Amino acid sequence: MAQLRFFYGTMGSGKSTLALQIHHNLSRAGQHGLLLTQLDRVESAVSSRLGVAQPAIEVRPDLDLCRLAASVCREVGPLHHLICDEAQFYAPEQIEQLAELVDDHDVEVYAFGLLTDFRGRLFPGSARLMELADERSELRVEARCWCNRLATHNARLVNGVQVYVGETVLVGDIEHADEVTVTYELRCRRHWTNGAAG
Repeated sequence: MAQLRFFYGTMGSGKSTLALQIHHNLSRAGQHGLLLTQLDRVESAVSSRLGVAQPAIEVRPDLDLCRLAASVCREVGPLHHLICDEAQFYAPEQIEQLAELVDDHDVEVYAFGLLTDFRGRLFPGSARLMELADERSELRVEARCWCNRLATHNARLVNGVQVYVGETVLVGDIEHADEVTVTYELRCRRHWTNGAAG
């Protein structure tokens, strides 16, 4: 019986690495599946900070995942699983479509993503996954704050200073207009709250 599984954690907790490993293992076992992502570091790919990457279908806001699955089934046969990386960015309606694929079409769904944004608020996609998933698992791979405490939050830094307001989705590690540099850093709750850098 298929399930909707949600694996969540901070940056660097191994989400994309695990997504790639599960997809690899299921594919080797003869299952047909799709690798999906949204706003990954590498466009149209699932990429791990360890340097491993695989091409993936980019989940745009208007993509109907049920129609995508039906199209794949018509073209190549049964669809056994979906691996959904960066699922925090999926629209709540797309999360509902994933649940429909599990319940009505017996497709295994493995979703991976951040739970909260730089403000410490649930992403809408993650909130819907927490509400609908059959299984929820926090990934802890000893991601650490600069002080060596366990990292619990993802901080957004603009020109090296932590911020708490701004667009929810803003791709980091790039230079934006007017020479503004946006980066993200792991922080424990104490240093995320007070904005202290190491």
